[in-house]
Amino acid sequence: MAVFTPVTLDDLSGWITQFDLGKPLSVRGISAGIENSNAFLTTDTGEYVLTVFEKLTFEQLPFYLELMRHLAGHGVPAPAPVANRRGDILHTLKGKPCAIVARLDGASQLAPTAVHCAAVGAMLARMHVAGMDFASYQSNPRGLDWWRATAPEVLPYLPAEARQLLRAEIDTQKAFAASAICRQLPRGPVHADLFRDNVMFTGERLTGILDFYFAGCDAWLFDVAVTVNDWCIAHDTGVLDTTRVRALLDAYHAVRRFTPAEAAAWRTMLRAAALRFWLSRLYDYHLPRAAAMLTPHDPAHFERILRQRIAQPVPDLVRGAAGCPRFETKHPSIAEERNLLPPEGRQTAENTSGASLQ
Repeated sequence: MAVFTPVTLDDLSGWITQFDLGKPLSVRGISAGIENSNAFLTTDTGEYVLTVFEKLTFEQLPFYLELMRHLAGHGVPAPAPVANRRGDILHTLKGKPCAIVARLDGASQLAPTAVHCAAVGAMLARMHVAGMDFASYQSNPRGLDWWRATAPEVLPYLPAEARQLLRAEIDTQKAFAASAICRQLPRGPVHADLFRDNVMFTGERLTGILDFYFAGCDAWLFDVAVTVNDWCIAHDTGVLDTTRVRALLDAYHAVRRFTPAEAAAWRTMLRAAALRFWLSRLYDYHLPRAAAMLTPHDPAHFERILRQRIAQPVPDLVRGAAGCPRFETKHPSIAEERNLLPPEGRQTAENTSGASLQ
């Protein structure tokens, strides 16, 4: 995460005595991401991650921390929050809410194979099943309501074609949210940000899932779509890698079977996942906050992905489900869809139109 609130050993020397963690030996800020201030904390009892929350409040944070504790207690390799001697898992440091969690083994796999994608798909399904009896509820903080509120703030920064795309896609997602298919989707707690840098591997073994601070309750399929849009693409174009998509979806389906409603909503949900991150990256890029170490992501990446999901066919959610009904709304013509692609992608679209990606 970005470091908005630097933390030193002097800051921790007295504060950390409320825990049974021993003496702090080192603390090092992590310069990735843009939401919270994270640091690796080493004490004479082990390795931890210290997070100071810059936007989330004391009232909001119990949902995230309790979800992490719940999942860790159900066999999901989530970072369990560390309690102090009073049993509290939410703390205060430098006047801001903070938490300490165990540092998980492994490293991010930024060039995943089908084997890594299968491991992620299976674990995502296990996480959804494990969350079924989680008692707390919070709607997805980056769902449709947030998209509709945020779009007017970024529209002035966009060229005309991108403004048209953003408005049209929000209209599509509004129509989908009001549909019978959407109401039939299975729901529960979702991670909602399961990118490659939020999963830890040792070799081909998945060892940890990180950064639950965008979690909420939503359609599980949204979580799957977010994950596929990062783990299973060519990152220079946004084009789906069918082998990796199939590995992830089949592994998920083996743990929790997809429903007919999910199969019908799949393409629209891939578009929703792309829209969510295009919008958040536009906001962070054009309306940044000051930070000691801040690296906003390029919003064009998810604009490309959204255009691909509109203009290109996608692999079926379940093998052999090609004949199932789909959510229907007013779509552009095939020619108009191709024009939503950047120029270098239009020839590819012409060559692959109508091809099966199953």
